[in-house]
Amino acid sequence: QRRSLAPSQLAKRKAGDEDDEEEEDWQPPTGRKRPKAAGETASGECYRSPFRKPMAQLTNRPHCLDSSQHEAFIRSILSKPFKVPIPNYKGPLGLRSLGVKRAGLRGPLHDPFEEGALVLYEPPVLSAHDQLKIDKDKAPVHVVVDPVLSRVLRPHQREGVKFLWDCVTSRRIPGSHGCIMADEMGLGKTLQCITLMWTLLRQSPDCKPEIEKAVVVSPSSLVKNWYNEVEKWLGGRIQPLAIDGGSKDEIDRKLVGFMNQRGLRVPSPILIISYETFRLHAEVLQKGTVGLVICDEGHRLKNSENQTYQALNSLNTPRRVLISGTPIQNDLLEYFSLVHFVNSGILGTAQEFKRHFEMPILKGRDADASEAERHKGEERLKELISIVNRCLIRRTSDILSKYLPVKIEQVVCCRLTPLQTELYKNFLKQAKPVEELKEGKISVSSLSSITSLKKLCNHPALIYDKCVEEEEGFMGALGLFPSGYSAKSLEPQLSGKMLVLDYILAVTKSTSNDKVVLVSNYTQTLDLFEKLCRNRRYLYVRLDGTMSIKKRAKIVERFNSPSSPEFIFMLSSKAGGCGLNLIGANRLVMFDPDWNPANDEQAMARVWRDGQKKMCYIYRLLSTGTIEEKIFQRQTHKKALSSCVVDEEQDVERHFSLGELKELFTLNESTTSDTHDKIKCPRCVNGHQVRPPPDGADCTSDLSQWHHCADKRRLQDSVLKAAWDAAVTFTFYQHSHEEQRGIP
Repeated sequence: QRRSLAPSQLAKRKAGDEDDEEEEDWQPPTGRKRPKAAGETASGECYRSPFRKPMAQLTNRPHCLDSSQHEAFIRSILSKPFKVPIPNYKGPLGLRSLGVKRAGLRGPLHDPFEEGALVLYEPPVLSAHDQLKIDKDKAPVHVVVDPVLSRVLRPHQREGVKFLWDCVTSRRIPGSHGCIMADEMGLGKTLQCITLMWTLLRQSPDCKPEIEKAVVVSPSSLVKNWYNEVEKWLGGRIQPLAIDGGSKDEIDRKLVGFMNQRGLRVPSPILIISYETFRLHAEVLQKGTVGLVICDEGHRLKNSENQTYQALNSLNTPRRVLISGTPIQNDLLEYFSLVHFVNSGILGTAQEFKRHFEMPILKGRDADASEAERHKGEERLKELISIVNRCLIRRTSDILSKYLPVKIEQVVCCRLTPLQTELYKNFLKQAKPVEELKEGKISVSSLSSITSLKKLCNHPALIYDKCVEEEEGFMGALGLFPSGYSAKSLEPQLSGKMLVLDYILAVTKSTSNDKVVLVSNYTQTLDLFEKLCRNRRYLYVRLDGTMSIKKRAKIVERFNSPSSPEFIFMLSSKAGGCGLNLIGANRLVMFDPDWNPANDEQAMARVWRDGQKKMCYIYRLLSTGTIEEKIFQRQTHKKALSSCVVDEEQDVERHFSLGELKELFTLNESTTSDTHDKIKCPRCVNGHQVRPPPDGADCTSDLSQWHHCADKRRLQDSVLKAAWDAAVTFTFYQHSHEEQRGIP
């Protein structure tokens, strides 16, 4: 008999077999009435297998989930477990409520054992016995610079950050929390100080921030630059408050808000403010405490009697950092003021310092000093250096030779034109201040005469009005000018320096795509530069004291752009010589010298800085045999003093007597360089360099600095060669890569 293999039939047969074995008949379940199911007969008999589920009715209607169920399902797909966004993080991943103390041992903010980590503080190593006794909640931790910053710090900058941190945390001089960052221009002092601030604001050996707030005081032209540098290096991790203008009430409101900030997470922990604004609003800042104050271009505090110095000195903060590439500018007493500001008392009072250090050192430096005075001066100098070096760090720009292109700095002596010579001699015959100065008196009229001679060296047009009015020293001088002369138009051939400048600009423009920075101490000279540029159709921009701070930042940024068409940047050394970054240019002309060598050094450092890609040329123009050479000689005397105290150079020659420096009102027409004559150069014969200098000998007072003397035959700069026959008489120069390249 054929049997069905349908599942229902197989189930029936299996159930029947079991019934036979148990000798029991299967009965359908009885109980309360239920609705008649499909497959049942009227009598209630059911032929559907109890093991078969009823089929669901097929319809075309889609099955819809509830909206809340759908959203919950999507969230479950998209949700991921929280992961700490720190590479190789091995800390706890458990949930923490806000305000609940982290469980476990204290640890440093950054890994001190990571490759390249800059560790500022390392806890003392404890024995196993001491580790059992120490309170785990009070154990000191490593202080490690944020890897974001430590990766970009150069070796000398890492050393500088460690020095700064040791000083402000009183680890170098117990009880003193200040220091002077005296690196030369271009070594990254700003970045080092930003690293110091960020570290102090975030960590300490006690596993909490060392300070809550910091104040940066800078020249008004650098406020925006500081703000940009913080943004550049910290990348939005912190929001500084920069104040560079506004009404008195608005500034006071911002300062009050800054001082009222408290707690571990201060919204704006860094205040950037100009010296002028700080002085006017000092009362607001003096009402609270500040963890750290940084004074950029700190040589502004060289006079302890001025209001800015006193306002800053009364600020309630123990940690003080003073930034200055030129800590000694004129005399040792100014140097004392800077050291006294950061660490009061380590050099005694001003009177004690003058008696114990300044007078013996200066007497020993004089060319007429006796052997005993020189010996005493050297002893006091060593004592001063040993004290100050504990809170002063100084590195020279030689370090930059590893990172920047070659820089050639040249002092170019330019002969006076016949008109300048006659006007100069006429003034020396007539001016009464000459006799007063020779008698040792310096009056207002003497200083006015110095200014008149300096302007005459730049161009006769600058003293034309005095000749018209026949002022003292210029009586009858109007007849010396060419017939038909007009001060409204510029005639470069009437000035030796202007003639050389005209050649330099023309050759540079025609033979290269280099840009040029022109620097002068006088805005009237900048006016002459403008006339020259208009005559030659050079595109230019000008920055002087009349330009607003915001506009300065814009024109500097535009000039540095490679696509900028401007060829010349005119700069007033008084208004913008400090801190500006003009790497868009690689040639700089210092048209006239300043009595203060620091002003010239600051101005000349604008182009040879981080980011510069081209070889740099610096031209320092001096009128041969005039007061400008005397000013340059005075600069070398001050720089020799600075190199002894700050740079610790022991063998700086005593080239000029203080008495010789009084010979300002003379004109030497027969020389090619009055400065070169006075230093008795050991490597030149009849004004020509014929051999390398003997060991230990050099050819100017700061001539660890000047490596070569040159006439036209030995001159290497093709741009300057073109101007030689016109007005150049002599030049000496230095090469930034002398030692690296082995040039004798």
